[in-house]
Formats: sequence, C-alpha cells, structure tokens
Amino acid sequence: MTSPVIPTIRPARPEDVPAVVAMVHELAEYERAPEQCHLTTEQLTSALFTTAPALFGHVAVDEHDEPVGFALWFLNFSTWAGVHGIYLEDLYVRPAARGTGAGRLLLAALADICVRRGYRRLEWSMIDWNPAAGFYASIGAEQLSEWVSYRLSGDALRELADRATTAGTRPGD
Repeated sequence: MTSPVIPTIRPARPEDVPAVVAMVHELAEYERAPEQCHLTTEQLTSALFTTAPALFGHVAVDEHDEPVGFALWFLNFSTWAGVHGIYLEDLYVRPAARGTGAGRLLLAALADICVRRGYRRLEWSMIDWNPAAGFYASIGAEQLSEWVSYRLSGDALRELADRATTAGTRPGD
C-alpha cells in the first residue's frame, strides 16, 4: 500500500488561478450554494496580482505541481491587540487530496506568517454543519461562540449606502 504524497505549500502563482477558481466553485457546491458563487479567473487574478493586493493566496500542490487545495486570506487588524492578523476567507482541499495533510499544511503556512510577522490571530468562519470542526479542534482552534457574524449585502447594502449620499456625507474611498 502506497502512502499518500504529502503536498507542498507555496504562494499562489498566476498560472494557479484557473485551478483555484474551479476549487472555489467546488467549495460553493459543497456548501450547497453554487448559485451564489460568481468568481471568475479575471477577478481572482486582479485581486491577487495587483500592485498592492488586499487578497493573498497559498496553494497545496501535488508531485506534479498541480494545485489540490488552497487558502485565500487577507489582513485584518485588532484594535485591542494593536496588530494585524490573518483572516482566512476560504480553505479547501479537493476530496482526492484529503487525508494527505494538505489542509493542516495550508493552515500551518498561515500560522507561520502570523508568527514571523508578529500577528496575534489567525481567524476564520465556517458553516455550522461542516465536519471540518473536528479537524479544527484537533489543531487547537477554539470555536468562538460568543461572537455572532453579521452581513450586509444586496438591497440592504444599497439602501444603507443611499443614506450616506442622501445625508450629504459621502465618505472618501
């Protein structure tokens, strides 16, 4: 019996973008919301590889340097701690590569960035029914039950934005 090949983790490159976009759509399918996923190769390329990116990515690659998993993340800032942290937007490993350590290695790469840069937190959210909760607990992640997520989008977002412009207070970008 052959043991699975341990993936290599590296920063995403422009040639990885089509595979990462495909995996984002696979993740949306897994999370039962494929109709909500509209990410394109052009959008992700623009977000990751602009002069001053606000989004960063790492990939887990197999022995042929083909992406089998990814982590897309950005910086946040804790006003209480006074330092940046990493917010993990999405982590995904293709089913065939699960059990190879790819997810743990992707998170370890982000933890390493946090430690080297003096960041105090690596945070993420997940759907409450995701079986990855056991994996996250096994690496020492703690569930924050006292925090509740909120989101403004669609009509509610536009309606609130309209209040800024009708009040004559258009904040700078």
